[in-house]
Amino acid sequence: MKESRADASAALRDILKDHFLVGAALNDNQIAGKDPGAVAIVRRHFNTITPENILKWEEVHPKPDRFDFCAPDQFVGLGAWQGLFVVGHTLVWHNQNPRWLFEGARGDPELLFSRMREHIHTVVGRYRGRVRGWDVVNEAFEDDGTWRKTPWYTTLGEEFVARAFEFAREADPDAELYYNDYNLWKPAKRAAVVRLVTSLHARGIRVDGIGEQGHWLLEEPTLHQIEATIVDLAKTGAKVMITELDIDPLPRPEELVGADVGKHIELTPELDPHAEGVPEDVQRKMAQRYADVFSLFVKHRAVSRVTLWGVTDADSWLNHWPVPGRTNHPLLWDRLGQPKPAFHAVVEALTRTASAGA
Repeated sequence: MKESRADASAALRDILKDHFLVGAALNDNQIAGKDPGAVAIVRRHFNTITPENILKWEEVHPKPDRFDFCAPDQFVGLGAWQGLFVVGHTLVWHNQNPRWLFEGARGDPELLFSRMREHIHTVVGRYRGRVRGWDVVNEAFEDDGTWRKTPWYTTLGEEFVARAFEFAREADPDAELYYNDYNLWKPAKRAAVVRLVTSLHARGIRVDGIGEQGHWLLEEPTLHQIEATIVDLAKTGAKVMITELDIDPLPRPEELVGADVGKHIELTPELDPHAEGVPEDVQRKMAQRYADVFSLFVKHRAVSRVTLWGVTDADSWLNHWPVPGRTNHPLLWDRLGQPKPAFHAVVEALTRTASAGA
């Protein structure tokens, strides 16, 4: 394939320094220093990092009386060593929780509020001043804009969101606090999040940013839909972030568009068409798609951060979801850690934008 080769040494963090933070999510091996190639990419190109799993409740607080801070300490230490903006993910979510969390809480909301408060105060408090932003609440709504009927919601009602943000502010008044969700390009879901954040602001509860997870396909959502999302979220006065960006080039049933980790389908050859490598035409489409979305992000000053959900294709969670066992190619670096045509296309698009604005 003939590629238009931008300078492979161009660092995304430098090109975007006047626009927004750019980063990646790190897995356990990268945090532990067992993947030096990926860590080198992070050091070169990114100025912010987010952990994929090690700060989720089941990992960091597996027993009522036990916290495990070994991996989180390594992660925060890596961020400090590299001078990166460290984001914590995630404090209140309906997945990856230990079983004990909701035991005995039905009919006793104060028990669950107490557990939430202890968890947030302990985790956020430990990293006060070092973790600069937190995904406080993750995925509280369905795509149709209704509340997701999680144990948090069915036990505590809508107030669980407000209390989570209040507890996080108490634990670290200087950290940025975020609401994070996927498919906010769908109008009903986006409207629900806008209403939520607006109502919290009216009560004097801080929500500093809203994250659209950015788990997108080659053609969906459209650029118009993405731009409408950025514009509407910005109207709340909160920062807008693309928090978990990847672009899936593989076929996917419509009901699995987004990031509902509770849904899976069985692997078939038709769903894994690029196991032996990505065809030239798909590489071109990926390159154009990434160039287009990054150009759109730069256009809007409300966008404060863009985080890729993984470093290389080999690390991507999309190798395992929604079809376990697939060979996916959704990021800017390939399975060997080499920059893809999509990376070069992003660099070229951003360089052209910078030149035009000079």
